[in-house]
Amino acid sequence: MNKYELAVVVNAKIEEDVRVATIEKVKEYITRFGGTITDVDEWGKKRLAYEIQKMKEGFYYFIHFESDSTCPAEVERRVRIMENVIRYLCVRQDA
Repeated sequence: MNKYELAVVVNAKIEEDVRVATIEKVKEYITRFGGTITDVDEWGKKRLAYEIQKMKEGFYYFIHFESDSTCPAEVERRVRIMENVIRYLCVRQDA
């Protein structure tokens, strides 16, 4: 089992319940493909480094999970097409 960190930036203009549902959907994808979530770190609303889709702010989430090597690719395929996700990045953490 490898350790991964998935950074997700969610649209700041949506309602809180929609934002929570978006993150729950991402967590559901991780568990569906065999991952085990160890920690979810919510940074809240932050200013983006540059404007993306005419947005200057986004909600930052960092999801730490353990899984085999196929899970991150499957999760990225699903997160890529989610409407409210502005940016995402999944990296493997070395021990």
